[in-house]
Amino acid sequence: MKAPNILFLMDDQHRPDVLGFAGNPVIRTPNLDALAKEAVVFENCYTPYPQCIPARQAMMAGQYPKNCGCQKFGDDLAPGYLTFARYLAEYAYATVACGKLHHTGQDQMQGWTQRIGNEMKSEKVIQRDPEAFVKYIPSRDAMRWPLVKEVKSAGIGKAYQVVSDEYTVLGAKNFILDYFNSVYYDKVRTQRPLLLKVSLTQPHYPYTAKEELFHYYLNRVPLYTDQVASAHPFLSQKQLVEGRDVSRREIQRCTAAYYAMVEQADSLFGQVLDSLRLVGQDLDDWIIIYASDHGEMLGEHSIWMKHKFYEASAGVPFFIRYPKRFRGQRIRENVNLVDIFATLCELVDLPIPEGLDSRSLVPLLEGNTAFWHQSYQNQTLSQYNGGFLMIKQGDLKYQYYGQDMPEVLFDLAVNPEETIDFSQDKSYQQRMADFRAERIRLGF
Repeated sequence: MKAPNILFLMDDQHRPDVLGFAGNPVIRTPNLDALAKEAVVFENCYTPYPQCIPARQAMMAGQYPKNCGCQKFGDDLAPGYLTFARYLAEYAYATVACGKLHHTGQDQMQGWTQRIGNEMKSEKVIQRDPEAFVKYIPSRDAMRWPLVKEVKSAGIGKAYQVVSDEYTVLGAKNFILDYFNSVYYDKVRTQRPLLLKVSLTQPHYPYTAKEELFHYYLNRVPLYTDQVASAHPFLSQKQLVEGRDVSRREIQRCTAAYYAMVEQADSLFGQVLDSLRLVGQDLDDWIIIYASDHGEMLGEHSIWMKHKFYEASAGVPFFIRYPKRFRGQRIRENVNLVDIFATLCELVDLPIPEGLDSRSLVPLLEGNTAFWHQSYQNQTLSQYNGGFLMIKQGDLKYQYYGQDMPEVLFDLAVNPEETIDFSQDKSYQQRMADFRAERIRLGF
């Protein structure tokens, strides 16, 4: 019996609450919503790192950043590293990635047998004339706008990542037509099982959107205004104060552009799904995964961008649709993007490699939540900047920021807004001790 095909849809910097199936009454995401109706939706999924590159590498490796060597922005997996794409390819899967993978090293494939799009590049070469590199290649900071300019410049337009996403999806559609039909060079295809990843850059900065969509969202979007930033030295970073740094109208425009880009991404995913239907594929036969790499603060707590262990930044949307095996349901247990590796292995009946942090989600897909609590204490992790750590168990979210900054403890059952730090509360001291012991066991 042929192994099932897998479609992995991924976008970038997508808050878990800006989706129709997440209950957002404003956003229009009909394609993802339709898939989610028959999917197992994980309502408490977290990124292993609330920033693009380390999050994506940890996810592919099925290991947390500390264990796969990707602990800071720019770190890439070592050449030849075991990713789930490489592992499935070793068992005869055609592993095809369209769009953003965010590799920075010499191994631009990292296990994919084919890459489509315009992202493959590496500037990690021998610098025979270091001064020339300084002269001709600007620093990363020089290439980025300041945060305040990102917000002030948001609006109608078509920035580079929108163009890139359209190119990605065109490549995916062309691949699908050739892989399943090949009508112009008619030949028998071996039809190996396929892992097809379509990975978009939207809704990442810069926030630019189609004029019609911008008009639609401008007067509808909810705003995080009149926010109070945390007094914590790290949780207060990336702060823009309304009335001082940006105006309410600029917040409104930026939020509208963000929402519009989410709808643009959903529409592009819809084109991929339509292409599969066009060539006669029954989507019920496919394992379909949807996720983002991290979220976006969008002005909540007066903070913009990501990097934080707040829900809007560290939480990610995530579902798995495979209706021939699993009924649609909502799962509230804590899971992580690194768990995708082991889950795919079990879903396609492959042994799970040793040395992974990844845990198979199949028991949860089957509705066995008790197993998750008994085996994993309903725990998940996230990491940032080498030594910062989040441990979430149940509704408690412990955060460690090294020796120079205070710990933080949120209780989402009591304070889902994440505005109260319970780390000094007497009634939480035993749990704080338990979290510290777990942190030390993890090597932090």
